[in-house]
Amino acid sequence: MHIFVGNFISAVAGILDWVLTIYQWIVIIAALVSWVSPDPYNPIVRFLYRATDPVFRPIRRVIGTLGGIDISPLIVLFIIYFLRRFIVMSLRQLAF
Repeated sequence: MHIFVGNFISAVAGILDWVLTIYQWIVIIAALVSWVSPDPYNPIVRFLYRATDPVFRPIRRVIGTLGGIDISPLIVLFIIYFLRRFIVMSLRQLAF
């Protein structure tokens, strides 16, 4: 029974790592797209905004912009890095 629990926790850690990695790339792409004047009606741009704005908005509210520069994507990337290093690694160690 212990083997099944360990494998389950390992699988959850793997899926969480995969999801965080994908979201990390979505944040990076959204930040890069924001540097140009994207077409707001483009379906890809709309997806990027819908996927990232709910996470960026609270950070922007607390921190604001620094000299007109939005650092919320950078803070989100730091949070993702922390989650991948702390939670995912802890789950993997717990599994074994």
